[in-house]
Amino acid sequence: DSTCIPVIHNKRFYSMKVFKDIATKGKSTMGWYIGFKLHLLCNEKGEIINFNLTKANVDDRNENVMNALTDKVFGKLYADKGYISQTLFGRLWDKGVHIVTGLRSNMKQKLMPLYDKIMLRKRSVIESVNDMLKNVAQIVHTRHRSLHNFIMNILAAMGAYCFFSTKPHVNFDYEIPPSDGQLVIWQ
Repeated sequence: DSTCIPVIHNKRFYSMKVFKDIATKGKSTMGWYIGFKLHLLCNEKGEIINFNLTKANVDDRNENVMNALTDKVFGKLYADKGYISQTLFGRLWDKGVHIVTGLRSNMKQKLMPLYDKIMLRKRSVIESVNDMLKNVAQIVHTRHRSLHNFIMNILAAMGAYCFFSTKPHVNFDYEIPPSDGQLVIWQ
């Protein structure tokens, strides 16, 4: 999944000096913002596997972003509907990664294994990780005085998250074996 990292309020866009040629304008579900986008990859235990920081106007399905995120990953990757793309599916399949997404409302229904359907419902783990990074680790604020300060704040928040005693995770009451015995990863 990806989450927005605004660095300045929209009203102050024209007086921005710190991120003048670096931050871009992007749109999230909450509206327009100026800043960056943090792409996260986590496992079922809520542990961050990989992350990538891009400009705000970069698409989630961008080839460079997906290659960086899934560099040493194999198995099943559970993603939201924003990652639906046949070319992305083909590229990841060739690397040994099976991406599983829900279907959009205008798409034809397909059969899906029960395990995949259950695991797609557990995608809330990555949303909870994003929420903890923003609200507990305070990864987002608009008072940066330099680019180095911004990068250090993000790395410190990610490091602090790794040491949290409670992380969102999938509670397996009973074991449902994956269809092909592969590692489970959310995006």
